[in-house]
Amino acid sequence: MSCEDPADLHPYSRLTPDLVQDALESLGLWGDGRLSSLNSFENRVYQAGLEEPLEGHTQLVLKFYRPGRWRAEQILEEHAFSAELQAAEVPVVAPLAIGGQTLHVHAGFHFSVSPRRGGRRPELDDFEVLEWIGRFLARIHGVGEVRAFSSRPALDLASFGLAARDELLEGGAMAPEVESAWRKACDEALALVARHPALNGSAASALRLHGDCHPGNILWTPVDLPGGGPHFVDLDDARSGPAIQDLWMLLSGERAQQNAQLSALLDGYEQFRPFDRRELVLIEPLRTLRLIHYSAWLARRWDDPAFPVSFPWFGTRDYWQGQVDMLHEQVEAMQTPALVA
Repeated sequence: MSCEDPADLHPYSRLTPDLVQDALESLGLWGDGRLSSLNSFENRVYQAGLEEPLEGHTQLVLKFYRPGRWRAEQILEEHAFSAELQAAEVPVVAPLAIGGQTLHVHAGFHFSVSPRRGGRRPELDDFEVLEWIGRFLARIHGVGEVRAFSSRPALDLASFGLAARDELLEGGAMAPEVESAWRKACDEALALVARHPALNGSAASALRLHGDCHPGNILWTPVDLPGGGPHFVDLDDARSGPAIQDLWMLLSGERAQQNAQLSALLDGYEQFRPFDRRELVLIEPLRTLRLIHYSAWLARRWDDPAFPVSFPWFGTRDYWQGQVDMLHEQVEAMQTPALVA
């Protein structure tokens, strides 16, 4: 018998397979017994088979939102953005409206239900693939600029940089022997980020973004199949910000290789929407903000049992020394001429 106080358990400890099946049944849907957990840390995501198809789908994906992260109206704003994109024939995987609702509540959890879509990571060394992705990113941004988010936050220096820095310094996650060096490197890096109006809240060019458009959030299906090509998943981090945020995480390798990849992306992008080349200078500042925000995210989630198991190196002296070294690299990168295309 466990002596652990239930009040000390993480909310996700209650999210058992039976509860997931009960949530499905609360919508009038009946599982066929097939239930598997999908890879996700921020939320909990499950794939469930159905006894009877729903809108032609025999397998669904249930996403249980992390309690306390987003308010209901913020989740619904993400869903509305997904619906707008689908209406514009942009290939995103959006929640299904069941009973007229895309957001549901069961046992205290907010959850949504989406169709299962297969696919693999895109081959980003293929310039035709990059051009294709660039076309769809432009179409996402074309929808994104129609109106602004009203409740979802912006990707900016304040939230991703300053707040994350303060949270790390005050939360006790920092290795003491590295704290002074990390603080100095972080402050130097953030001072360079602050030079860019687009990231300090004073720019009017922000638009609704996917927000976390890394290769793992783009699934590719064979082009000879109906609907083949890229489709975009997981708009959970949708925020407002500069267009380049949805492009830079698709670049990798040495500078010459990144220039070529960027050229291919923009070849596709500019077929549908102009791209402001002045935003290219934001790539390294955005990378810097993501680096700091990632550490704060790990520290913030450390009470979730999945995190110490999956990230055992976090919080060690070697980890923080590595962060200091990367911040020094980012300081140098932010003072280097931007990529060109």
